[in-house]
Amino acid sequence: MKLQQATHADLDTIIDILSDGSNQLAESGVDQWQGDYPSRDQINYDIDHGFAYLANSDDAETVGALAVVNAPDPSYDTMTGTWLLDSNAYIVIHRVAIHSNHAGNGYATQLFEAVIHHVIDEHPEIQSIRIDTHADNKPMQHLIAKMGFTKVGEIHGVYHPADVSYVYEMLPHAGQHTHSHPQAS
Repeated sequence: MKLQQATHADLDTIIDILSDGSNQLAESGVDQWQGDYPSRDQINYDIDHGFAYLANSDDAETVGALAVVNAPDPSYDTMTGTWLLDSNAYIVIHRVAIHSNHAGNGYATQLFEAVIHHVIDEHPEIQSIRIDTHADNKPMQHLIAKMGFTKVGEIHGVYHPADVSYVYEMLPHAGQHTHSHPQAS
């Protein structure tokens, strides 16, 4: 899995992936992404600020999209809970979706691994990776936990007035993940 920073030429691709994600959530009975979030304006903002990425499979096919947002993130201003590390040296993973045409291939796991390894290898200054998901989005909660994140709190009404989202955090340089490089021969 390779992450590629998105440009405005990728806007419609990202919108298509996120719309497909919204439909997948609706079909699963999850009331996440069912209003005006994430909006075209939000995706344009992500692109303008270098937050938007495409997820490309090893055969160079675009399979998903995500945003990697720099701190500070006001989404967490009203969180009830306690961070593992009270720091402003964090990034947040938002707006993650793998297109349903590519479901069942392990791409969501690979996407998370790519982000985590990128932080470990290229950004020692990033002390924390944060993410949240809707309280009803059990598949995403399972994936986030599987990837080594710890549930640290909840946010209420950030994306939609009635929403409850669970907040997770990982300290990528704290030995939660081992990342080995192949030995040169």
